[in-house]
Amino acid sequence: MERLTSTQMIPDAFQGARDDVTVQLAIIWDQIKAPLIVPLLRIAVAICLIMSLMLFIERVYMGVVIMLVKLFGRKPDRRYRWEAMKDDVEVGNSTYPMVLVQIPMYNEREVYQLSIGAACGLSWPSDRVIIQVLDDSTDPTIKDMVELECKRWASKGINIKYEIRDNRNGYKSGALKEGMKRSYVKSCDYVAIFDADFQPEPDFLRRTIPFLVHNPELALVQTRWKFGNLALISPTLIWLSLLLI
Repeated sequence: MERLTSTQMIPDAFQGARDDVTVQLAIIWDQIKAPLIVPLLRIAVAICLIMSLMLFIERVYMGVVIMLVKLFGRKPDRRYRWEAMKDDVEVGNSTYPMVLVQIPMYNEREVYQLSIGAACGLSWPSDRVIIQVLDDSTDPTIKDMVELECKRWASKGINIKYEIRDNRNGYKSGALKEGMKRSYVKSCDYVAIFDADFQPEPDFLRRTIPFLVHNPELALVQTRWKFGNLALISPTLIWLSLLLI
């Protein structure tokens, strides 16, 4: 038996009907394409133009604000009272307020040594600062590494506390809150919170604490510094939580 082609298997009447449907759909599409697609495209173009204009206005506004701040803005050391902390031979280091430095961590294998080292290297009387490492790490190896690093600095005379908990409620903010419940925190006057990849300069407390000491109406100090993430060191603007307890 000769093989039948697909054309022979389909009746001519059906083939013609299929072609008619295709032609009709093409005609319908040609009729609705212009009134349907063109308005949508116009609306999309208008939205893009409006958004571009908004971005341009925002850029101009921010440029003007930055220029005015640079020209007429008052620097913090002129707006607020600031005096360097002075040593007193008679009373010793008691003139320095007690500062709690909190460092929340979570599996910070790459940066834990840098951040702990930077905090322990702050230029502040060792008996007037407490370094509190709040470790929520889930990796046992990293946890042991962080604890050993804290013990290493403690052996050098640094007042450093290694704190853990049995849950991660609230994540890092929960760890900070839990850290404030420790009994030794009651003796602290101010709290400095450094994230795990922050590396403050040694004179950080000496430059910031006087603003809070001499201006009791202030609750925090905003600073600009560098943070390290892996091999990346970038400038960033962050909120330093130097809060009155």
